[in-house]
Amino acid sequence: METSTIVAIVTVLVGLAIGALVGWILRKMVAEKTIGSAEIEAKRLLQSAEMEAEAKKREAVVAAKEEVMQIRNEIDKETRERRNEIQRLERRVLQKEEVLERKGETLERKEENIQKKEADVEKLKTELNDLITKQVQELERLSGLTPEEAKQILLKNVENEVRYESAIMIKEIQTRAKEEAEKRAKDIISLAIHRCAADHVAESTVSVVALPNDEMKGRIIGREGRNIRALETLTGIDLIIDDTPEAVILSGFDPIRREVARLALEKLILDGRIHPARIEEMVEKAQKEVDQKIREEGEQATFETGVHGLHPELIKLLGRLRFRTSYGQNVLKHSIEVSHLAGLMAAELGVDVQTAKRAGLLHDIGKAVDHDTEGTHVQIGVDVCKKYKESWDVIHAIEVHHGDLEAKTIVAVLVAAADAVSAARPGARRETLETYIKRLQKLEEIAEEFEGVEKSYAIQAGREIRIIVNPEKIDDVLAPRIAHDISKRIEEELEYPGQIKVVVIRETRAVDYAK
Repeated sequence: METSTIVAIVTVLVGLAIGALVGWILRKMVAEKTIGSAEIEAKRLLQSAEMEAEAKKREAVVAAKEEVMQIRNEIDKETRERRNEIQRLERRVLQKEEVLERKGETLERKEENIQKKEADVEKLKTELNDLITKQVQELERLSGLTPEEAKQILLKNVENEVRYESAIMIKEIQTRAKEEAEKRAKDIISLAIHRCAADHVAESTVSVVALPNDEMKGRIIGREGRNIRALETLTGIDLIIDDTPEAVILSGFDPIRREVARLALEKLILDGRIHPARIEEMVEKAQKEVDQKIREEGEQATFETGVHGLHPELIKLLGRLRFRTSYGQNVLKHSIEVSHLAGLMAAELGVDVQTAKRAGLLHDIGKAVDHDTEGTHVQIGVDVCKKYKESWDVIHAIEVHHGDLEAKTIVAVLVAAADAVSAARPGARRETLETYIKRLQKLEEIAEEFEGVEKSYAIQAGREIRIIVNPEKIDDVLAPRIAHDISKRIEEELEYPGQIKVVVIRETRAVDYAK
């Protein structure tokens, strides 16, 4: 049993060994066959790739040759075009050279002619100089004068003649311009005045408060004067209690404070309770009422004139003008009138009406605070309007409305004219006697400083000055000239409302005596 098992195992092992040998031989034969086929296929693929590469190479060479030929043709074409252009430019240059040569020849000929003419001119000039010298010598011999003396005589004659003719021209121009200007100005101003009627109320620095009876005076004064002291301290106004029956006078230069004191005193009189605490309370109420009235007056002024868009502070300042007077004329009423007049004249002349009315309304705005601020009301008004961003036209009109500077706009001229018309209207203003006399004296002094003036007389309250001249020194032709010069001096040195008429009188008197 064991022997047969061993034999079987050996038999199986021998079979496995033979099978492995046979498999190895078969695998070797298959591998050799596969390798041979692969080599053949590789050779075939290599040959095919070489053939394809050769074909592509030939195609690339052909394409490159075609591109080279195309580029060469384009270069040849461009070269031909540039050659043609160069030839065309060469022909133009040759043509220009020919033209320049011809012009050069022409210029040479002209230069020769000019040189020849210059020589002729120099020759004639020399001959002329010789002739003039001979004539001058002959004139000197005949006249017995040197050239300098003759020149002076000639200049003097020419000067006299020019002066005479200029005086005639001035007279004619002045007459014509005056007639035209006066007619046009009268039409415009008279129309403006007729269309703007305003009432003028003369105001002063005192207010009168009526009392129900004279016993009220004692109550106002109070025990040991405590009531009157309290009222004067709180308002800054002097109370004058004298023998005037049933009246108390309030005196002060600040019209707003005077109005506050008047309202407070009237309230105290109506209430009947007069003591320091009550006085303080009434003064505070009166102050609020006056502030409210100031705003209302300012708004009413803008409404009357149609001026809108003003800064609220400017409106308040306008309201303060209601309590300010100038020469007895209420400044707010005056400003409203100037605004209307300037607007009416601007409409007649075709100028901006709104700007003219705005400048007219604000032209005296500086007077609202000139009690509290240093400087003229003109400069204060300019600063205030600059602060609240008013336009340059309005500021310039305020700046020049008293003639301190030269007006550069028509609006400024119209505002100055409207201001003069409003101030010069009869009854509008009051002047102090001293100012009035000084102006009359200055008018006469200016006139009598001119040569040929014998005497001058200021008449019609300084609206006219009549000047008597020496008839031997001033003739009828020079009279208009001296009137013109005196007018200019008056304009430069004096400030006055309206205009001043200058009349030059020349007369010849024949005097004889009966013996």
